[in-house]
Amino acid sequence: MAPETVAKPRTSMRVGVQKFGTFLSGMIMPNIGAFIAWGLITALFIEKGWLPVPELGGFGTNAEGEPNTGLVGPMITYLLPLLIGYTGGKMVYDVRGGVVGAIGTMGVIVGAGIPMFIGAMIMGPLGGWTMKKIDSIWDGKIRPGFEMLVNNFSAGIWGALLAMLGFYAIAPVVSAFSAGAGNVVQFLVDNGLLPLTSIFIEPAKVLFLNNAINHGVLTPLGVQQSLEQGKSILFLLEANPGPGLGILLAYMFFGRGAAKASAPGAAIIHFLGGIHEIYFPYVLMRPLLILAAIAGGMTGIATLAVTGSGLVAPAAPGSIFAVLAQTSRDSYLGVILAVLLAATVSFLVASVIMKTTKHSDEVDLNDATSRMEQMKGKKSSVASTLTGAGAAAGGGVGVLAGPVRNIVFACDAGMGSSAMGASVLRNKIKAAGFPDVKVTNASIANLSDTYDVVITHQDLTERAKPATASAVHYSVDNFMSSPRYDEIVELVRESNTSAGTAPGTEPAAGTPGGAHSAGAPAGVAASAGAAGTAAGATTGSAAGGGEILARDSVVLDGSATTRDAAIDEAGRLLLARGAVDEGYIAAMHEREASVSTYMGSFLAIPHGTNAAKDHIRKSAVSVVRYPQGIDWNGKEVKFVVGVAGVNNEHLHILSSIAKVFTNKEQVARLEAAQSVDEVLELFGKVNA
Repeated sequence: MAPETVAKPRTSMRVGVQKFGTFLSGMIMPNIGAFIAWGLITALFIEKGWLPVPELGGFGTNAEGEPNTGLVGPMITYLLPLLIGYTGGKMVYDVRGGVVGAIGTMGVIVGAGIPMFIGAMIMGPLGGWTMKKIDSIWDGKIRPGFEMLVNNFSAGIWGALLAMLGFYAIAPVVSAFSAGAGNVVQFLVDNGLLPLTSIFIEPAKVLFLNNAINHGVLTPLGVQQSLEQGKSILFLLEANPGPGLGILLAYMFFGRGAAKASAPGAAIIHFLGGIHEIYFPYVLMRPLLILAAIAGGMTGIATLAVTGSGLVAPAAPGSIFAVLAQTSRDSYLGVILAVLLAATVSFLVASVIMKTTKHSDEVDLNDATSRMEQMKGKKSSVASTLTGAGAAAGGGVGVLAGPVRNIVFACDAGMGSSAMGASVLRNKIKAAGFPDVKVTNASIANLSDTYDVVITHQDLTERAKPATASAVHYSVDNFMSSPRYDEIVELVRESNTSAGTAPGTEPAAGTPGGAHSAGAPAGVAASAGAAGTAAGATTGSAAGGGEILARDSVVLDGSATTRDAAIDEAGRLLLARGAVDEGYIAAMHEREASVSTYMGSFLAIPHGTNAAKDHIRKSAVSVVRYPQGIDWNGKEVKFVVGVAGVNNEHLHILSSIAKVFTNKEQVARLEAAQSVDEVLELFGKVNA
């Protein structure tokens, strides 16, 4: 399976703003469920809600005469900002960054005394980034046994300092900004100028810049306004589905060809599903239609302003169902009118434009969809609805939005084969002159949509795609010498240089949709991810002392004659070392039945499943040579390396093994070795 079509890197101001907006939305969108929960509680239980409950809505007094706290106030003041701060820190520096970001956010919350969404969007990433920088100071310098002490106290101390920084320095600044921005919005409302924001918002949506506006400014300000007034018009400035619906209806009546045929389905996805990007290609086909979107947006906002209507919380996605679910109790008429009138005006303007201009919709829909995806920076999950290319495109796998910086080998489970593949590719990329490109391995279960390129075994690719929709995917069946590695190196070269393909080199082989069959069968593609990523794994000593590869775990003339017997033999050596229990050997067979661990170059690396980690006592590796060869699912295997790894301790030796088996001369020396010492010498100082 070949990678999807790759877009050339783009470095414009729009892209920079788009990335900033994407980062902001990355803090808000994972927590939209919490916003919705708060909105529902507010709509139901506040004093003016559908089912007023003083204890939940936070009004009235309790039996002791004290004001009821309720859920509404604490959720908006503490829960939501803390979730945003944690998410922002986690985006920068995983859980550790999230924790420190949340601590810093608490300082801003207490210092300001009002919902601090903008403060959380500052303190969260700041906490993660600064903690990452601090950790880099003593990375690799902590004495064994003191890691937890240093990590916990450094996070605690720095988090406390950040909280004080937020309390004394950040909170006043953000409070002043929030007050100023709120005054600007109120000025626009008071002077009837708020509809003019559509002049910026509607084009921004088509250019995928809406996240910077919507989640960076409108949502935080809208939440503050909703807390004070019980609703906010700001939640519908961007989320109103009316303008897009009007344009799609115009295509249904006055379009031609593929655009006319696909418009009804697109309208359903847009209006009911809330996926607004579905109508962007229709605007890109006829740029004048942006006037229709602006006119519809202005009409909707004016209607909301005149009727005094609004939502209690963000409507995400922008479906009519989400909009109605978050509508304030006194605003249903105004909100419904805003959507209907926006759709009507947009339809009328779009119809005039389409009737008075000549254009071939059928010819340009695919091109417009492609342009939309390039602006977005990845393939659209709904593009197949417009082009009918969903199956051929591989299920919405992304395109590059910039240079390749982060590559991952992904697997179902395992203890080292994908780490070896990562080691091989890492060396190739370094040799090509790109040492800063990060190549790691991870289990499919732990993948996130943060990678530029994902490499999997051809049998596992479809499982990895949903979690990494923005990435370019490569399928391989031979981790030691896959021809796909040259393609990936070429992709790295093209994406990281403005000149494209380097002089004197030829394009990588391979055709879209086809998979190279040379080398190993299914399985090895990414099977070591479950053992953890390769980052930082340089130790050669097992936990608790001892060698990972011991002399008595190397057998020069194995007795097995079948694949299963060879797995048993390699597993028994691990068992004899006290590295695993009996259950791990069974898990090695289970893993092999799922995906083969044949690596190519006469090598197989059997190891347990992800669920078998509890059967591992310490990290260890066994090596068994079979001079006459063993049939391994139709491939000849002469070397079987059994792997059991705690955390990342075994990855150092696997890297050494990978270097050996990518060198034909060293493989020949390994075949001819007469002593265990020769084998250990070839693998290098792996137990240092």
